[in-house]
Amino acid sequence: MPEGHTIHRLAKDHAQFFAGHPVAVSSPQGRFAAGAAMLDGAVLTSTDAYGKHLLHHYEHGPIVHVHLGLFGRVRHHRGPPPEPRDTVRYRVANAAHTIDLTGATACELLEPGDLEALTARLGPDPLRPDADPDRAYAALQRRRVAIGRALLDQRVMAGVGNVYRAEVLLVHGAHPELPAREVGRERFDAMWNTLCTWMKRGVRERRIVTVERNEFDLPRGRVTRAEATYVYGQTHCRRCGTRVRRWDLAGRWAYACERCQPPPA
Repeated sequence: MPEGHTIHRLAKDHAQFFAGHPVAVSSPQGRFAAGAAMLDGAVLTSTDAYGKHLLHHYEHGPIVHVHLGLFGRVRHHRGPPPEPRDTVRYRVANAAHTIDLTGATACELLEPGDLEALTARLGPDPLRPDADPDRAYAALQRRRVAIGRALLDQRVMAGVGNVYRAEVLLVHGAHPELPAREVGRERFDAMWNTLCTWMKRGVRERRIVTVERNEFDLPRGRVTRAEATYVYGQTHCRRCGTRVRRWDLAGRWAYACERCQPPPA
């Protein structure tokens, strides 16, 4: 499932492609046909992202809400619109750019009140300027689960996924099974600041890179996937060389170096 930086990057790209101009909207698959018919030829006024939710705002109020889920994908085509696949649920096009949405968990029309209800259910998004870390910390302290589960709860913090979870816990020496309520405010603030830095980098670079390049004398250019993380997807911790433990934690793979992240007593 894409993490929050990917959705923010899509919102920025789609604003650059379409914002302020009429667009052709269609639904070759047919599951968004009524919404597409309403929006075809309308001006796409702006785009936004909140956590893992992508939002297209159209003139006179309608909002297209997209959640990619596990299998959703947005494909971008340059130039005149190509012939669409029959699996495309939502297409937006002009003479220079086309985006095609397939496989998404959600693609629906919202009114402003619906959007307020949606965002009210979500925790603060570290990529948004209005994010309130106090609210995230308060939600964390109410959780009776491990920190590794709490960080993936979008009601605690919106946009954080499995890679950022594994990496931020490693960097701050917190084992995924540490009770969430035992994470003190100083450690939480450090984790929040790290996530803000990493996720902003992810938007710029269009990928997740959590390692500090100077720590491993890596070039400023593109690092490989194997070089980009400390423990996620690794067999051994890139800081101390200890074998990485991987296990199922509430349906998602958890990763930890149990030397850098001592298990709770």
